[in-house]
Amino acid sequence: MSQNNNVRSPWAWIPSLYFAEGIPNILVTFLACFMYKRLGLSNTDAALYTSWLYLPWVIKPFWSPIVEMLKSKRWWILIMQLLLGSSMAGVAFTIPIPHFVQWTLCFFWLMAFSSATHDIAADGFYMIALNQHDQSLYVGVRSTFYRVSTIAGQGILTIFAGALEAYTRSPSKAWSYTFFLAVAVFTLLYCWHAFILPRPLDDQSKEAKLNTTQLTEFFQTFISFFKKPGIGIAILFMLLYRLPEALLTKICPLFYVDPINKGGLGLATSEIGFLQGTVGVIGLLLGGIVGGIVVAKGGFKKWLWPMVLSITIPDLVYIFLAYYQPDNFILINVLVFLEQCGYGFGFTAYMLYLMYFAQGPAKTAHYAFCTGFMALSMMLPGLLSGWLQEKIGYLNFFILVCCLTPLTFMAAALIKVPKDYGK
Repeated sequence: MSQNNNVRSPWAWIPSLYFAEGIPNILVTFLACFMYKRLGLSNTDAALYTSWLYLPWVIKPFWSPIVEMLKSKRWWILIMQLLLGSSMAGVAFTIPIPHFVQWTLCFFWLMAFSSATHDIAADGFYMIALNQHDQSLYVGVRSTFYRVSTIAGQGILTIFAGALEAYTRSPSKAWSYTFFLAVAVFTLLYCWHAFILPRPLDDQSKEAKLNTTQLTEFFQTFISFFKKPGIGIAILFMLLYRLPEALLTKICPLFYVDPINKGGLGLATSEIGFLQGTVGVIGLLLGGIVGGIVVAKGGFKKWLWPMVLSITIPDLVYIFLAYYQPDNFILINVLVFLEQCGYGFGFTAYMLYLMYFAQGPAKTAHYAFCTGFMALSMMLPGLLSGWLQEKIGYLNFFILVCCLTPLTFMAAALIKVPKDYGK
């Protein structure tokens, strides 16, 4: 570990830091779309506007050198948390006013760029503040609390908004108060981190000027990524493997909330918070854990095709839900749990391939470029998903999604990975 001028237990800051990393991501990628739907926007507009918010995560590798070269990681973390809290307050204040869509989108853009920058700084700080042994020891802790933030943002905040909708009879007030709650949480997180984050000597503030040599190295690393063998197939895999899921991600919450006569399930906001933010997240976690265990025992290549099947076949549950529109909430929860469990299991293959392809002298930077393509794979389908659903209806949309699953099979068939990789 880098020598610190104040030693802190990793348990004092890793859980809260990665909880803080996850919350704004959920607010931007999930809650924003659902909020706009509840405030009266069409599926087309809600999906289109919020899908563009993935862009900061797509391009974040390009400004990561700035975070690396200027100031300290600790400084970036605290400044970004201040900006994140301010952007949440901006959303909360502007929801009730005229032209709220334009105003709230401005603050969501600030939130997205601040969140992507916070990701860079937090991950860099993790590697500086811990030695290699502790990095491995606490990787499960950081992943767990990132997922806890998903439950908090996608589940608890949505349930809170639903309860306020029922109490106030005003979605506008309910969502404004919900974002004020998020502001309060982030204010506490900032105060805690300003006090508790250690100050590693390797994280000393740097002069506010860019180093030409470092910039040259960055561009050479960027060029070397696109010269890697099999780059075309790799990019195709990154963009197509979870295309069906990328289409579903934006539309499913809208499907749950739309009334029966519009082809939806007519669920209340709080029910959707429980369904997606609790049951769905638990299924996703369980699938991912099982995926990691089986690959560790049998290797990536052995489990690739079972994972491809698990990320595609469970999509059929949405055809069932759209066709029968059941009012049995327990049945809906079971089906969504199974689909998310399959997605978590199948997504393991995606992440493992990204790690495999990033191997080499510049693996950290190359992995960052891979995650940029991962965000792009979610952004592009999301831009069209709302428009497409409104043109053909929920049932036909889900049928089309299932008809696109052969693209996942094709992408998986093209990649080549050593037999024992991941074992």
